[in-house]
Amino acid sequence: MDLSKLQPPKGRTHAKKRVGRGQGSGNGKTAGRGHKGQKSRSGYHRKVGFEGGQMPLHRRVPKRGFHNPFRVEYAVINLDTLMERFEPGVDVTLDLLREHGLIHGSKRKVKILARGDLTKALTVHAHRFSVKAAEKITSGGGQAVVIESSVKTTE
Repeated sequence: MDLSKLQPPKGRTHAKKRVGRGQGSGNGKTAGRGHKGQKSRSGYHRKVGFEGGQMPLHRRVPKRGFHNPFRVEYAVINLDTLMERFEPGVDVTLDLLREHGLIHGSKRKVKILARGDLTKALTVHAHRFSVKAAEKITSGGGQAVVIESSVKTTE
């Protein structure tokens, strides 16, 4: 066996179709484009989403309301969930929440809501807390630590 003699299996590759090279080639005259019409012309370019003149999907589907591209979505976690998942004195961080399957993905922000009671002393790190949730955490002997998000400021 010699590396210089390696070839793809027979039938794997084929020659490029050479169009518009005379009648004898079988692809002369109209070069496989048929007769007349939009697609036979040079410079033809079909728009993205073009459906042959039919009303395209992006115009058929109704559109309503306003989509805010800057909206920040939070993964919501309630106090009763923290109560059943964690032992007293634990430092509840984003990594720990991710390990326990309470949040998914790396870019999600976390907000703690006040459903249920928290009697354990936990130090909870999150991006946002509802006022009641923060009160319940501190009254249970814990701490509500707000994670500062990196916000770009223009100066």
